[in-house]
Amino acid sequence: MRVYRRGDDGPEVRDVQQRLVALGEPIDPAELEGRFGPTTEAAVRAFQERRDLRVDGLVGPDTWNQLVEAGFLLGDRTLYLHEPPFRGDDVRELQRKLNRLGFDAGREDGRHGPETDRAVREFQRNVGEEPDGVVGLHTLATIERMRPQLGAPSRALVREREELRRMRAALEGQVVAIDPAHGVEGAVLPGIRSAMARALADELTRLGAKPAILCDVEEDPEPVERARRANELDAGAFVSLQLGSGLPEAGGPTCSYFGSAGNHSPFGMRLAGLILQELEDEFGRRGRLQRLSTTVLRDTRMTAVQVEPLFVTNEAEAQLIADPLFGARVGRAVAAGVRRFFRP
Repeated sequence: MRVYRRGDDGPEVRDVQQRLVALGEPIDPAELEGRFGPTTEAAVRAFQERRDLRVDGLVGPDTWNQLVEAGFLLGDRTLYLHEPPFRGDDVRELQRKLNRLGFDAGREDGRHGPETDRAVREFQRNVGEEPDGVVGLHTLATIERMRPQLGAPSRALVREREELRRMRAALEGQVVAIDPAHGVEGAVLPGIRSAMARALADELTRLGAKPAILCDVEEDPEPVERARRANELDAGAFVSLQLGSGLPEAGGPTCSYFGSAGNHSPFGMRLAGLILQELEDEFGRRGRLQRLSTTVLRDTRMTAVQVEPLFVTNEAEAQLIADPLFGARVGRAVAAGVRRFFRP
């Protein structure tokens, strides 16, 4: 989809504004006829921060999709297993309640997939209802009568933490999906995405893994398509590579994993943390570990991370990025982090 930003206007911008205002974000009335001005940008940034998205003031696929999802409250519609799956805050709230009641609905990602369906049916069986997987007003009323303790730990989170503690997998033979993600760097440094992806694939091959690059440099598939390709590979891990961009003073490696308020992926957090350590050592720059609820991290069914080795908008780091050996350095560091994650 087209990315909307400050200076744009039209009915699409007006639609974005109406959704933001409905969610309580203030926008100057002078902009509300479809002019993407400073208060609209501020509202977008505030929404992105609340939703654990990249805070850039741009309305791209991730921000737009979550604006749509935020409009659904639990009970607004009947939920059931469907293709494509229902997505929205109503699904996330259902997952949250089921997990707190001890029914493992999986990651609280707002996507009504097979794990959520199984949890719904298990709940229905346990309370003596027909286990049809349909979440209508009757099933919702029964869930509320059970008084889910929303401050209690999520069943899915506890399970994943236990699995992480017991994990003894080896990297050899593991399929690792590599996503050369689209980003601003493509216009500044053509070929850098593919250079990082190829270098990582070469390092992983040397370590005995089976890397798979999801798209070539000419392609720019939507995030949901990137996640679909990784899922079809039945990969053991997913690594999305791009360069950071933002304010000139922003710098250092950034590694992200799936997470939102009160919910995250322990596997993703572990892998992101290990890769961050390797990148910090490689480039001698302090970085950051962060939670994101972007589509490629939500929709992938395996351990997934987004890696931004350095910031292209930082003058000092741009010089490092322009070095012909930069891609190889990134590949070496990221592969080392992946190897440490898959410990024998």
